[in-house]
Amino acid sequence: MKAIVQHEYGPPNILALTNVDEPAVDDDGVLVRVHAASVNPADWHFMRGVPHIARVSFGLRQPKHRILGCDLAGRVEAVGANVTTVQPGDEVFGSTFEHGLGAFAELCACPSEALLERKPANLSFEQAAAVPLAGMTALQGLRDHGRIEPGHRVLIVGASGGVGTFAVQIAKALGAEVTGVCGTSNVEMVRSLGRTT
Repeated sequence: MKAIVQHEYGPPNILALTNVDEPAVDDDGVLVRVHAASVNPADWHFMRGVPHIARVSFGLRQPKHRILGCDLAGRVEAVGANVTTVQPGDEVFGSTFEHGLGAFAELCACPSEALLERKPANLSFEQAAAVPLAGMTALQGLRDHGRIEPGHRVLIVGASGGVGTFAVQIAKALGAEVTGVCGTSNVEMVRSLGRTT
């Protein structure tokens, strides 16, 4: 199969499209044929190996994970013996962040701990692949840590960015009064995220 591979830390030119062996699936894993993957700031950090202290978990001298990619959407090819939540043929999306990465490949083996869910039918693979890391970051920040409730006032700096666009919509859905900060070219787009229909 083809994959975007890195053998060292560095700028984008260290990445190469390479033929690699298909990943094996263990009893608790899911093999996904990747239809779409999104690029996150986390991928940039993994590629560069910065901040340097993070190399304790990324790999000290060279990357522990050769195939980057946190977020993906695709179709289940195979499941391990212990997997009951999805089956071959299911359309799924999720994040392998902190669970081996690997979304920048034709096939990705996702462990059971990875955030993998059935893809909503009304989302394309490309749309679904853009959701996991940014969407979960916004949801956890507002709902779990901020404990946003109806009537709260929320300021979202970077409201037109990856996490920000989700944060505006989630805060609005939680009943908050939302103020978004963004560049002037994105004002109308951010306004549209908070409008009720």
